[in-house]
Amino acid sequence: MVFLGLAGVASAQDLPPAANGGKGPSRVEDLRDLSIDQLSQIQVTSVSKSPEALSDAASAIYVITHDDIVRSGAISIPEILRLAPNLDVVQTSASSYIITARGFSGNNADQNFTNKLLVLIDGRSVYTPLFSGVYWDMQDVPVEDIDRIEVISGPGATLWGANAVNGVISIVTRKSSQTQGGVIDLASGSLGSSLSLQYGGRIGDELTYRVYAKTFNDFDTLTATGARAGDAWSRPQGGLRLDWTPTTADTVTLQGDGYKGAENDPGQPNQDIAGGDVLGRWNHVFANGSDLQVQAYYDRVDRGTSGASAGFTVDTYDLDVQDSLALGGRNDVVWGGGLRSAHYTINGTATLLFQPASRTLNLAEAFVQDTFSITPTLKLIGGLKLEDDPYSGLAVLPDVRLSWKATETVLLWGAVSRAIRSPTPFDRDVIEKIGPLVFLVGGPDFQPETLTAYEAGTRVQAFSRLSFAVSAYYNAYDHLKTVEVAPGGFLPIRWGNMMQGYTYGVEAWGEYRVAPWWRLAASFDDLEEHLTFKPGASRLLGVAAAGDDPEQQASIRSSMDLGPHVTWDADLRYVSARPDPAVPSYVELNSRIGWAVNDHVQLSLSGFNLLHAYHLEFPASEASAVPRSFLAEVRLRF
Repeated sequence: MVFLGLAGVASAQDLPPAANGGKGPSRVEDLRDLSIDQLSQIQVTSVSKSPEALSDAASAIYVITHDDIVRSGAISIPEILRLAPNLDVVQTSASSYIITARGFSGNNADQNFTNKLLVLIDGRSVYTPLFSGVYWDMQDVPVEDIDRIEVISGPGATLWGANAVNGVISIVTRKSSQTQGGVIDLASGSLGSSLSLQYGGRIGDELTYRVYAKTFNDFDTLTATGARAGDAWSRPQGGLRLDWTPTTADTVTLQGDGYKGAENDPGQPNQDIAGGDVLGRWNHVFANGSDLQVQAYYDRVDRGTSGASAGFTVDTYDLDVQDSLALGGRNDVVWGGGLRSAHYTINGTATLLFQPASRTLNLAEAFVQDTFSITPTLKLIGGLKLEDDPYSGLAVLPDVRLSWKATETVLLWGAVSRAIRSPTPFDRDVIEKIGPLVFLVGGPDFQPETLTAYEAGTRVQAFSRLSFAVSAYYNAYDHLKTVEVAPGGFLPIRWGNMMQGYTYGVEAWGEYRVAPWWRLAASFDDLEEHLTFKPGASRLLGVAAAGDDPEQQASIRSSMDLGPHVTWDADLRYVSARPDPAVPSYVELNSRIGWAVNDHVQLSLSGFNLLHAYHLEFPASEASAVPRSFLAEVRLRF
């Protein structure tokens, strides 16, 4: 924790026609009225970087819809991500989470952090280049504005680049034209309160806008003994979005956010966080059907200890261009490239510093992917990304997939992919001391961690009320991060790449429409990890430093419409024991009841972790306990 202490479903135009005259749902919330086969036609973009029906996506992708989010009662991004069955979501304090796909949750005590999951918000990467992880306390989007969250388990490096190793999370927000009018959302409960204000309007026929402000206060979680952990925090945030359609072929988006927060950190100096971002995107559809997108953004992160100079700032500038076009009747090609420059400055302490303390990390990439239709139902998808990393040079990231639409309701797919986790300043430049003694240094020759992944899966709509997806994978890892002793001695220890191994597993989820007013969803996830040290490795800390991951997870979710105005949702989840350090398995229940008083007033009462007064989700040495909690919410529309 020393370093940290320094520190889908679619928019309305994508929806299939509904039974009410073919007009489709008038609001995203009306997705609950769609049938299973209509939901399967929802457009997703994360798998191929171009719109395609969920039923045709050759990947282990799960989509969290806007309706799912609202009905869960969750008001933070990490808690919303618990809805994805292909993620492991762990709360370690009031403000801190560990989120992974297919293992490798890391070990904070060993300073081996979660770093193999790429997270995007409207195409803006939010992982930190300092250690390749995500500061989840610095990511937030108002629930009202989330269109969908696409969650891919498995590598996505060919399209998204290095660090898309075990998965990709893409959060897609709604256009401002879809959020017209005002919304006031007030929530208060046993673990905190929040207030969100938002208004969307129109300037002429082509330009719409949305502005929002949001703040929340999260109270303390608990220690393993049930005492208050002293980790309360708060963070105000605001932002805006403009959507302009000057012609039928062009769309322009400009959006930005800013935030500032304060966090209590038991046993450590309290944290101050701040940041902001600005993103612009232009899409143009040419007469030949080619779809060009140009996107640029600036992102600033500022994190440090309260009342002290220790901390860091990161300024990131990014430019991406991509084009989608059809060639020769059988080839659908997506190609493009980008440049990213991240400048950071780290103000270290007497015992933790970086040498050099400031760098500019420049990254360049180019990619191409071709979907070749061998037959109308059989497609071969081949892609390649070349990425020039500031530490390790050129990386070649290929991906080959085969997709077969066996029937209109059955998709079979398989894939072979390569991905890497690039070196970072924490791998190469860190220096830690115990008093005057240099204890740990970055590995001057630290290399990328590599993955070769083999996947196969199916997505089936068994009949009009039942759909399910199953995927299996075998992941072969090499050059995984280890701690090695100094040549010819012991200290200073340094980061090395002396671990290898493999994981394999199965992910399955499905949905059954019991009746028009009742949906049931279930999932199961099994993960097996086999990691070993290479000859000559120091074996310090053991293989447990790579992660403390459960072998099984399972969930059952029920969603009922009790008449036209009342909804009741319940979500039961099981997480098996974590092996090292040992954490017991647990079963927990979340539930929400909502009442739409009229078109302008919605009330809800949610309960979280209802089966126990509190439970641990990670070792007590690294995490506080998660208590039972309740939240009452009022949403006003005008």
